[in-house]
Amino acid sequence: MSKFLFDEFDPVSAKQWKQKIQYELKGADYNETLVWNSPEGIDVKPFYHGDDVSHPFGAVPGAPQSWSIGQAVFIDDEKIANTIARDAVKRGAETVYFIAAHEFDIPAVFAEFPFDTTPIYFEWHFLSEAFLLLLKEYLNANKAVVYYNVDLVGNLARTGNWYHNLKQDHTILESIFQKDPSANILSVDSGLYQNAGATMVQQLAYALAHAHEYLNHLSGKGMLAPQITVTFQVAVGSNYFFEIAKIRALRKLYAVLAEEYGLSETCHIMATPSKRNKTLYDYNVNMLRTTTECMSAVLGGVNMVCNMAYDAIYHKSNEFGERIARNQLLILKAESYFDAVSNPADGAYYLESLTAEMAQKALDVFKTIEAGGGFLTQLKDGTLQRKIKESAEKEQALFDSGDLKLVGTNIQQHPDDRMKDTIELFPFVKTKARKTLLAPIIEKRLAEKVEQQRLDHE
Repeated sequence: MSKFLFDEFDPVSAKQWKQKIQYELKGADYNETLVWNSPEGIDVKPFYHGDDVSHPFGAVPGAPQSWSIGQAVFIDDEKIANTIARDAVKRGAETVYFIAAHEFDIPAVFAEFPFDTTPIYFEWHFLSEAFLLLLKEYLNANKAVVYYNVDLVGNLARTGNWYHNLKQDHTILESIFQKDPSANILSVDSGLYQNAGATMVQQLAYALAHAHEYLNHLSGKGMLAPQITVTFQVAVGSNYFFEIAKIRALRKLYAVLAEEYGLSETCHIMATPSKRNKTLYDYNVNMLRTTTECMSAVLGGVNMVCNMAYDAIYHKSNEFGERIARNQLLILKAESYFDAVSNPADGAYYLESLTAEMAQKALDVFKTIEAGGGFLTQLKDGTLQRKIKESAEKEQALFDSGDLKLVGTNIQQHPDDRMKDTIELFPFVKTKARKTLLAPIIEKRLAEKVEQQRLDHE
């Protein structure tokens, strides 16, 4: 009988809802009172209706059936890295994200590693063809699922230099593809743009143009195999629904690009919380921020989430912080049923509308980049850095004025907080004079200036 319940009610159109709202406003202007404009240039309305969605609903291309809990492990001492990785897996991590700044003893890092159940991700701060081929041989022999995440362009954008030089870097990439085109080699680190202050539309457009550089290069070399996939690394901020829409839009945009090259429309997405809104003072609030950011990532449809410890910006990696970060994800998955439904955002009018509008705006920016010579050209001439800086300055101005609030930092400060004696890592932008080919894109947290002033007065 309950399935006929709504037959007793007449459908209400979007026009009728708006008329009712305008009546209740008693003469106040609808747009000025209830509609606000986001930094992405999207007008957010007070309600959404099926009439507002011009495209048919449908599954987001490549959306995964499930997501995995990641654990980041920095490889310095191989035995310590191995111990941390195996312990994390025993305690609930489902993937391990290894960060390497130099070559390492491969068997020592992976001794007794559970290859059959635990996929492996990498982040590289160096590039060596011989080492990567040796690593691939070892991991293939152990039948490991691996995402190598080689990102030449991302390293150039972050550091201002190639690993070696343009020719050598691309020669190494081509050599790896020739050996095994089916491996998960390519990566696009769009988290850099978010942490530097880019808007979500910019993040999407730059990620797409970044990926296009790789696909266009491999296509020109005749090396673009149909099984090639791209792994996107995204940073997730605190704008809950917009971040969900951002990840959905990324999948839709990549599907359009991949179709042009005859590739699978499915991309792989790994997510971490943004560094930009994390704070030194009242640091426990960081746990609240990362929880909602991880929720956005899951609901948006990422393949893997690697959480950030609440004290990551000022403490060296420690067992307590990493355990809390991992447990946040375990609670979401095992106790909050965030693994119960695949693609739960499908059909939500607000999210569908945001996804479509964000994707279209990003596609327009992408076309502008391509018309201007492409991603690398605009990176080399400083166009992309300038645009990110402009967006970052606008966001910083909102924070400085108090319109963008970080609890415990620019509002509701705890005057007795003392941090000077607990800092193990330098939490601010580091300035180091060095020669670069181009201006690097610099990550910077919103709270840095306020925090430096407070430290000076402790």
